[in-house]
Amino acid sequence: MAEDLENKATSYEAWMREEGVPVVEGYGVDVAKIALGAWPRRGGGGAFVQLRGMEGATGMEIVEIPPGKALEPEKHLYEKVIYVLEGLGSTEVWQAGQGKRFFEWGPGSLFAPPLNCWYRLINGGGQRALLAAVTNAPLIIDMFHNSDFIFNCDYQFRDRYDGEEDYFAVGKKRYMVGRGNYWDTNFIADVATAPIDAHEWKAAGGGFTGFEIAGNSLVGHLVEWPVGRYHKAHYHGSGAVLLILKSEGYTIMWPNELGIHPYQDGHGDQVVRVDWKPGSSFSPPSGWFHQHFNLGSEKARQLALRYGSKRHKMGIYLAAQKRDGGVFISVKEGGTLIEYEDEDPEIRRDYVAGLKERGVPLDMPGIGRR
Repeated sequence: MAEDLENKATSYEAWMREEGVPVVEGYGVDVAKIALGAWPRRGGGGAFVQLRGMEGATGMEIVEIPPGKALEPEKHLYEKVIYVLEGLGSTEVWQAGQGKRFFEWGPGSLFAPPLNCWYRLINGGGQRALLAAVTNAPLIIDMFHNSDFIFNCDYQFRDRYDGEEDYFAVGKKRYMVGRGNYWDTNFIADVATAPIDAHEWKAAGGGFTGFEIAGNSLVGHLVEWPVGRYHKAHYHGSGAVLLILKSEGYTIMWPNELGIHPYQDGHGDQVVRVDWKPGSSFSPPSGWFHQHFNLGSEKARQLALRYGSKRHKMGIYLAAQKRDGGVFISVKEGGTLIEYEDEDPEIRRDYVAGLKERGVPLDMPGIGRR
């Protein structure tokens, strides 16, 4: 029988099936409530998540470590950023010719194993540890389609990690690039309480801090914005994975080809809404405007894991937002952001109605408190 090349899976999709754990798909998921399966290679439980906007640029995995146990050591040629959902534990990191380094983590911690270094995740508590990781495994596995090379290559990327004693300490270097604030750190103790810089470009009264981590191209940022307010719509490339840390609300998304007034122009049926709360995760598709709305009674805070390193730039990411920092620049000025005064009027009307249902006052510029 001839091989069905038209319907053949990608190498990453085939690898996920071989790993034998559940694969969950959708626009958005609650990462803490995903059904997990036994993952013999890892030595714990787990699942893969395929969000609509990952599009082969990033992947996501959830791993569970039983109380007092550890996952099997591993190393690989793809980047991985890990966020701790539940539990207390530690990680040991090493490579040939160097001693092991240890660091501890708890709920809200974020870190990245250096590329192709051995690492082991250990649960030091009496309850399960649950971790979510975003990777660029789809790109790497699809490119090389050779698991032996990806998981057993001995090359050491000493420009990224060379056994430094303080490598996993919280970084102190913060700086600005263009309209954004950035932080060099290989460890964040708790993303829910980490300091965020004031930043008005994407949300009135909001905050934004991007972080560079482990010499990766896959990095991230933290954002927050006040009660009764919402973000400006913007778009970028595929692969950004967003996790909600505080408050509850919703996000709307639509293809930028529909223009900046999707409801007014008769395309409201193509606007996708994802409701969220702490633990929710979603991923806007490439080139889709997306806009985040806080309906809760506390500041909303969000963690994004994505491409867009300022130190290790990727041409495909820059092109998707038209220019470096395009997500902070109005579409009228060649960027990919819609200013409040230019947005579809129905967007604010829907938000006002949602706030009224909850008894939360509106506090948007130009409207004032109600």
